[in-house]
Amino acid sequence: MLKDFAKLQTFLMVIKEKSFSKASAKLGISQPAVTQQIKFIEDYLDTRIVERKKNGILLTKEGEDLYRIAVKLDKAISSSEKELIKIINKEFTFVMGSSNAIGNYILPNYLGEIKQRIGNEIYMHVGLSSDIIDQLEEKKIDVALIESPVFRDGIIYREWVQDELVPFSNQPIKKQLSAEDLLDFDWICRNEDSHTRKLTSEVFEEMGVQCESFSVLAVLASPTAIKESILNADKNAERPLVSIMSRHVIQSELNSGRLFEARLKNYKIERSFYIAYSKERKHDAFVDNVVNYLLSLNKI
Repeated sequence: MLKDFAKLQTFLMVIKEKSFSKASAKLGISQPAVTQQIKFIEDYLDTRIVERKKNGILLTKEGEDLYRIAVKLDKAISSSEKELIKIINKEFTFVMGSSNAIGNYILPNYLGEIKQRIGNEIYMHVGLSSDIIDQLEEKKIDVALIESPVFRDGIIYREWVQDELVPFSNQPIKKQLSAEDLLDFDWICRNEDSHTRKLTSEVFEEMGVQCESFSVLAVLASPTAIKESILNADKNAERPLVSIMSRHVIQSELNSGRLFEARLKNYKIERSFYIAYSKERKHDAFVDNVVNYLLSLNKI
């Protein structure tokens, strides 16, 4: 009997992502491990369930039957996990750690739901991705959400949300910016050791410009400090004050018309946010509940 539902969850993720490699990134396991788990199911059922095609994954008839069964099981298990939490629930504080953009601008919207799901208090640590992973290794936090790929042994990483870094100002600027356009602004830049600065510099170099060529008025470490500096800058200045930041950080101001975004012509600065937790706690009911809820938030 196929008792290990983790293999069926892998099957569901392969179908959802239409790719073995994308499924492995989402699940935080290697691509060979994904292939091995699908082969295990096929050997157990003695039939093919998926066909690999150039444009993705195609289910066989037997695979379609299995998919319907697996979806029902997934919903039943999710419901049962909530009931299990109620049985084993005890008073404690669940500690989450997150990097700055996530902790200050994304996670606060969902803490109430997480608290309700585990029936306990939530405490948050916010800091640099590397510091948050240090605390995870030291067992000071239960689940980490990071925006910089700090990968270490003994930790499971699950690809979570896609983020885009965009140029923005407090006055309207061109929607598509060329390399020459970037030289017409005054800039507030992130500190050199930040992941945002690293990604931005790599794209600028591809465009043929360097940060050293810009008119830089300040270098700041805090996304909040950068955003507030630009919000309070002179809106009528001849040279717009500009920076590049996660769209999640400035979304509210973009919606209200207090800030204006642009794109780099022919370039896009994207990155993935990750959920991280200790391999020792991969079967922890509380960790599972929180991680599965966060993964269900497909579009943030």
